[in-house]
Amino acid sequence: MRMMTAIALSLMLSGATAAAPAAESAAQVARPVPSGNYTIDPRHTQIIFEIRHMGLSTFYGRFGKVTGALTFDTAAPEKSTLSAQVDMTVIQTHVDELDKELSSSVFHADKFPTATFTANSIVKTGVNTGTVTGDLSLAGTTKPVTLQVTFNGGRNSPIPFKPYRIGFDATASVKRSDFGLTGMMWSGLVSDDVNLRIECEMERQ
Repeated sequence: MRMMTAIALSLMLSGATAAAPAAESAAQVARPVPSGNYTIDPRHTQIIFEIRHMGLSTFYGRFGKVTGALTFDTAAPEKSTLSAQVDMTVIQTHVDELDKELSSSVFHADKFPTATFTANSIVKTGVNTGTVTGDLSLAGTTKPVTLQVTFNGGRNSPIPFKPYRIGFDATASVKRSDFGLTGMMWSGLVSDDVNLRIECEMERQ
C-alpha cells in the first residue's frame, strides 16, 4: 500500500496523465544511459546454478546475497570496471541438509566465506550484448571465467528519491574440477559442468 501511494504521488507531482506510464516507459528506453559508478542491488540480484543429476534431471540452487560495484563507461564499455562478491554462507536449494553441506563441506565457507569475481576484459559483441572475462576466486582457487552478458537498459525509478537503475542478465559455465569441488561422496553422480544464470540490477551512486 505504501509503495502504491508513493507511485501515485510521483505521478501526480510529474503531472502524468492516464496514458503517461506507457509513454514514460518508451522514453526511458530512448534516453541515453548515463555513465558513472553503480553498485549491485542485492535485493534484485541473484545467481542461479544448475547441474545435471545422474544424467536424469537438472538440479537448481541459488546464491542470493551478491554485492559489488561497476564503473560504467557507456561510450566505451570495454573501459568499464566490474567487481562482485558472493556470500558463500547463504546458499538455497529445496533441500535444507544440502544447503548446509554445500556451504560447509563443499565450498568450505568457514575458510572462504566470500567468492569474488573481478573483470579484466570486456568486449562488446552486439547492440546490447558482450562478454566479460575475469578472475573467479572460489573455495581458495582462482580461475578465469567468461560471462555472456545482455544489457537490459536503464531507467529512473517510479518511486520518489530512488536512484537511477540499470539491469543485466548473464550466463556462464564452470567446471567443478577446476575449483577442486570434487571430494564429496556423491560427486560422481552429478556433472562436472555447472551452468550459471545471473540476474542483476544496479543503482547509480
